[in-house]
Amino acid sequence: MNANELRDKTPDQLREELANLKKEAFNLRFQQATGALESTARMRGVKRDVARVNTVLNEKAAAAAAE
Repeated sequence: MNANELRDKTPDQLREELANLKKEAFNLRFQQATGALESTARMRGVKRDVARVNTVLNEKAAAAAAE
């Protein structure tokens, strides 16, 4: 997922994507705690995706406030 793809989505779609990513992050943390996590790199990727979505949401909010 890259920022350009996210910028094409509506704020509602971004919030939905953010909720899904947070659920996935929770599940990955749970797997890590129980020793069932196979790919620790996925945790890093999910965290970065969450940050990307938050950044795009903030950009859209700032653009809407400027108008």
